[in-house]
Amino acid sequence: MTSPAQRAPIDRLREHDMAERRQRLAAHAGIDLEALQAALAGGGLDDADADRMVENAIGTLALPFGVALNVRVDDQDRLVPMAIEEPSVIAAASSAAKRVRAGGGFRTSVDASLMIAQVEVHDVADVPAALDRVLAAKGALLARAAESLPGLLARGGGPRAVEARSLGGGMVVVEVTVDCCDAMGANMLNTLAEALGPHVAELTGGELGLRILSNDGSLRCVRVTAEVPFAALSADPATAREHARRIRLASEFAERDPRRAVTHNKGIMNGVDAVVVATGNDWRAVEAAAHAFAARTGAYRPLSTWREDVEARVLRGHLEIPLALGTVGGALRTHRGARLALTLLGVTSGRELAATVASVGLASNLAALRALATEGIQKGHMALHRRALREGGA
Repeated sequence: MTSPAQRAPIDRLREHDMAERRQRLAAHAGIDLEALQAALAGGGLDDADADRMVENAIGTLALPFGVALNVRVDDQDRLVPMAIEEPSVIAAASSAAKRVRAGGGFRTSVDASLMIAQVEVHDVADVPAALDRVLAAKGALLARAAESLPGLLARGGGPRAVEARSLGGGMVVVEVTVDCCDAMGANMLNTLAEALGPHVAELTGGELGLRILSNDGSLRCVRVTAEVPFAALSADPATAREHARRIRLASEFAERDPRRAVTHNKGIMNGVDAVVVATGNDWRAVEAAAHAFAARTGAYRPLSTWREDVEARVLRGHLEIPLALGTVGGALRTHRGARLALTLLGVTSGRELAATVASVGLASNLAALRALATEGIQKGHMALHRRALREGGA
């Protein structure tokens, strides 16, 4: 397969029919065309696999599967698969990524793949003493936790820390921080929590309650920055500067008004969710973590901000978002379409996947703000929507 760093962007893919797009994409990514077509057949999932994945299956429900172009992340060119029913999202993300590419592409920093397993106990008679006993037994709890996840330990991951908190009313929660490596980690964390439950109950003297992961991904964040030269916003210098100013004002609107921040963040999640779905990851967990993170200060805030630098003639964007994503396990074991998505992406780890997903989220955000601040959101979106209705016979 061609290295992502060696890939040049594909131009004018939309001008070809679907068969030609597949041919060009397979050649560009170094994938056998027949293998690509087989992976896409039936939406990447046949009835037998669907029946193994969920209960009472009666078939599959397909989504359009496309690719965003022009996405450069940390000097790596990515073909980014997106599964989404909404018109204009893929085209807009590709267009915005091209503008960012003119400024060197997206730059990211990604936290370690840390997640938290929780064990809750209640009716604890002496909470301070119970907390002391848990903290004194940290080493033993970590050892027991490690025993429950031998496969993760073999890959270099595993439990890293134990904390205990009083929640009031005789309720205590014991939390184990775990490095999940390239997995999202839900099943592993639940296994660990259930293994530790009886020991925590014994230490605290309370009644054992819930044992489950937390989808709070605040320990597993991605930060993305982008610089867009004014010249990439418009060929006319005055118009470009005005566009940058209006995008900054749109960002400030979201920073000042929670109602606007909700829609601002929805534009980010258009890009994020589409890649998460395409790669077989849990988009519900991603959505929950993102919105909790947006409200972490007690007020709902935008996940991204934009500012223009008039002297340097660039527009700068920044996004921070929690992303618990995996390149192993989950639906990837069964869903050949999700496996194809990862092949097209060319990522080698969960952290690279998270960096790319966050970058597409920032690209989608830029596209939405630029449209809103200039010609309005409906012009391009509704043109593609009308095309979908027209070609669909509606």
